[in-house]
Amino acid sequence: MHFEKNLLYHIYNRGNNKQQIFFAPDNYIFFLQKMHLFIKPRCDILAWCLIPNHFHFLVHATENSITQTPNSNTPMQHLSDGIRLLLSSYTKAINVNQQRTGNLFQQKTKSKCLNDGSEFYGLIAFHYIHQNPLRAGLVKRMEDWEFSSFPDYLGTRKGSLCDMPLAARILGLDMKRFFEESYGMVNEENTRMIF
Repeated sequence: MHFEKNLLYHIYNRGNNKQQIFFAPDNYIFFLQKMHLFIKPRCDILAWCLIPNHFHFLVHATENSITQTPNSNTPMQHLSDGIRLLLSSYTKAINVNQQRTGNLFQQKTKSKCLNDGSEFYGLIAFHYIHQNPLRAGLVKRMEDWEFSSFPDYLGTRKGSLCDMPLAARILGLDMKRFFEESYGMVNEENTRMIF
């Protein structure tokens, strides 16, 4: 993965062979703690969602994102290294917890720059990420899924991962119409542009 300062990225990965990666509520919470440790200090998180077999982040790259990791045998940007540390530490814990071995995640985490086309791609990714649990049939209402940033933007939870003012500014969010706009179905053709 390569990041450039001040650009938006859709970062995602799923379980190896599409297998489950979150087995209990504590697993989601542990992953979020790791996000606070390894991802938040290295970029601006604008949105996130965790569902049983995959995750999505929408991030804004900062100077810290693109800085090379010191004392590394392989040159790597700070954000890429943070993602590596997040996934490897989570995998080790899950392997112990679930009495399993091997890779939990697919080998390559994907990162799509959203500044390559329409200014709209960031907003499409933002809504797509929050709609994931609804699209997967996990809930009937997005606000019922606790493992995404949607409740934070809705104002029903005080999460600390997302930089909501920055997201509102960069994405042009209308917070008065946030709920209504969030339920607008994302055009499938546009969805392809965020992957």
